[in-house]
Amino acid sequence: MSRPRILIQLDADAHASVFDAVVAIDSGVDQLLSYSGVKPADVQALVHGAIFTRGMRDLASTAIFIGGSNVAEGEALLAKTLGSFFGPLRVSVMLDSNGANTTASAAVLAAARHLDLSGITAAVLAATGPVGQRAVRLLARSGAKVRVASRSQARAEEVCRAVAERVASAILMPCATADAAATAHVLDGADLVVAAGATGVELIADEVRKAARSLKVAIDLNAVPPAGIGGIAPGDTAAQHDGALCYGPIGMGGIKMKIHSACIERLFQANSQVLDAEEIFAIGRELEASK
Repeated sequence: MSRPRILIQLDADAHASVFDAVVAIDSGVDQLLSYSGVKPADVQALVHGAIFTRGMRDLASTAIFIGGSNVAEGEALLAKTLGSFFGPLRVSVMLDSNGANTTASAAVLAAARHLDLSGITAAVLAATGPVGQRAVRLLARSGAKVRVASRSQARAEEVCRAVAERVASAILMPCATADAAATAHVLDGADLVVAAGATGVELIADEVRKAARSLKVAIDLNAVPPAGIGGIAPGDTAAQHDGALCYGPIGMGGIKMKIHSACIERLFQANSQVLDAEEIFAIGRELEASK
């Protein structure tokens, strides 16, 4: 008889994410154990509770999900989690703090529906944020030439260095987008733009988007008005606007949710998996291929 599937939710925030909890339950988890305010010093005891209570054959029925709103804190919890395993005593782990990995994966996979990403020129705006950094990383791994845009040239350069350390073949260009003219320059000649900015911040005005005639795909990930890209409606899903196929945040949300749910299910196939950005993207790519 198979053991109930238990998901342990580790969240650094004062209150564990309701969103992550609902997705876990809807993905078929039998029992959800949610822990909030988790610090790295707390992790080992929680992990040992997960790996010492079931026999080796049943460890695949336990998994850990690391969420929360702060990606850096989530990464610290992931590192501590992996360091708490030893030998075959381990369970599968997924990192998706702030939804950064699933959202970035969804954006890149949506673009890949319409473009051969190898060799295209992509612009990622607000590329210094958690979603933006991962979108840059996934696009670079897919062979795109990526314009890494931020209001600060120095911060854009930092992201380029960090991504280049992970992706040796990356072709990256740091760009400053301090005003509309600079943003228009970044979009000039780009095939794809991903706007990954903070909620309620317009990164591309409607007139700037319309003037960017090279764009084939435009993706806005900002769900709180005003739109991150002017002229794109929240529910747009491959909607034609001025020659480009456009995705709004709600349109993107459907792709993200499918990836998130599939990853939760995948956690229980073996006890040795670590799902970070690249692994989550690969699962999303499998979903796209099976359509």
